[in-house]
Amino acid sequence: MSSNIFVRGHACIIGVGADLPNTEKDATGLADILKDPERCAYPPQQVHLLTSERATRGSILSTLDEMAKVTDSQSTVIIYFSGHGCRVGDSTDELYYLMPYGYNQSQLEQTAISGAEFTNKLRAIPAQKLLVLLDCCHAGGITDSGIQLTKSPLPGEVRQMLSQARGGAIIASSKADELSYTGTPYSAFTGAVIEALCGKGVSQQDGYVRVADLALYAREVVPKLTGDKQHPILNYQQADNYVLAYYAGGDTEPKKLPFGEPEIESFPGEFNREIIQVVGGDYTSGTKIGGDNIVVGDITSASGIAIGRNARAVVNNINQLQNSTDSETRKLAYLIERLKSLVQATDSGLSEKLQRMAKSR
Repeated sequence: MSSNIFVRGHACIIGVGADLPNTEKDATGLADILKDPERCAYPPQQVHLLTSERATRGSILSTLDEMAKVTDSQSTVIIYFSGHGCRVGDSTDELYYLMPYGYNQSQLEQTAISGAEFTNKLRAIPAQKLLVLLDCCHAGGITDSGIQLTKSPLPGEVRQMLSQARGGAIIASSKADELSYTGTPYSAFTGAVIEALCGKGVSQQDGYVRVADLALYAREVVPKLTGDKQHPILNYQQADNYVLAYYAGGDTEPKKLPFGEPEIESFPGEFNREIIQVVGGDYTSGTKIGGDNIVVGDITSASGIAIGRNARAVVNNINQLQNSTDSETRKLAYLIERLKSLVQATDSGLSEKLQRMAKSR
């Protein structure tokens, strides 16, 4: 069978990037497979790839609006989001948010996408074959207003919508009490999705990959790749086992995967950690941790914070970073807070604990 075009295929593929650089790579890899005429064969103009600066709240919402206009009931639609997703709770209420590029924890309503907004955008898409894929870790921490951020793998509003309509399915990368593992060339979950779209695990070798093929393959493979530490959540009870795409451009024989054996990180954040370099005062070589030199001084006083290999920066106070109006500067503060949370240390004990961690590796 010659290569065909899966003309009814549409996709919005989002990789937020920023402090999760692997999400861009995951999104790009998935979009490439969908557009590959020798594999899924979606029309390239119908695959919208939003990464980094193109993955803002406004861009995501406008792209979903556009998909609602150009699709119909016979369309097949895949929505993929790779980035932070969290449940925001205080003493009176809890809300789910997807965190796009440039989000601000102090202004979530204006800079993030709530579960209700996301659900309304999905509901407006007329396609009867709709698959939502969420490869989300969690932002964690506490906002300036004191609201606690915790992980939530599935927006409750989306689950409710899918339970009331046929044809919709949602697959999240991990359970609520788990983290998502990244790797090379892709994360455990996204790599499994791409493999399934290439024909791995198909129940019928008739040229098509179906939603159950993808869901069951991810559920089987991801725990194996992560040492049984990550388990995708499937929600497609109300959906038929509909066709998602070709897996070999219309041929029935699956083609060789476009990448080799995946390498998955041994603990969440290991592969992303290489972009973070924190040094006290002037540049110091320090001890190698995860491929980069990390030395931390008292970050409440004069410190240097650098993002990227061999980068340098100097700041006077962590509070100045947090209160800055510049989004990139606020990201530096956020990365520092994540590092502090990782080792569960106070400011004064951070250097000692990092050094002990380095010696134990």
